[in-house]
Amino acid sequence: MADENTTFGSGAAVPRVVIVDDHRLFRSGVRGELGDAVDVIGEAGDVDSAVHVITEHPPDIVLLDVHLPGGGGVEVLRRVLASQPEIKFLALSVSDAAEDVIGVVRGGARGYVTKTISGKELADAIVRVADGDAVFSPRLAGFVLDAFAATDSPPMDPELDRLTQREREVLRLIARGYAYKEVGKELFISVKTVETHVSSVLRKLQLSNRHELSRWASARKLF
Repeated sequence: MADENTTFGSGAAVPRVVIVDDHRLFRSGVRGELGDAVDVIGEAGDVDSAVHVITEHPPDIVLLDVHLPGGGGVEVLRRVLASQPEIKFLALSVSDAAEDVIGVVRGGARGYVTKTISGKELADAIVRVADGDAVFSPRLAGFVLDAFAATDSPPMDPELDRLTQREREVLRLIARGYAYKEVGKELFISVKTVETHVSSVLRKLQLSNRHELSRWASARKLF
């Protein structure tokens, strides 16, 4: 980690970064776009490898995708911040769904930007998060403000809160009409594992079949 006297915004040092994304070519592209603006000290493509890399070589900032094999970005946040709360996370995802944004922010991320961001903008966002700021793509900031300003309502849907991150990912895809095989391919898990997650979701939500599940998800605008 940089020492406590380092002020990243001053140019005295560059933030040390770990890039976590399940697409190797995308990780390479981010490296190229950032250039010398940061020091990329590690990469990972799934939850377990991300936790290992971050733990073994603690960075200043983790660039974190939301949807990852092994449990998603929220699982990385949970496992890392439990033992290394000083590490800062900036979510970098193709998703602009309110649920994803709010989920990682509640999990401990300091910001959330989409993959349409330019290299220069991303470098600026990394430096700002390293300096202690919270950074969001303009449209996404509204999701966070709305979620945390609603003090007169429960911060989370009590039923949705029963589900794990992986169960939510499976639920969203099933609600979109994906077949079990397609869900497995999308999330890098077996069809049997998909079936297990669906059964668990149905049990937790006290629903009978995937059609009821789709209606439940639609009512909450989860897809």
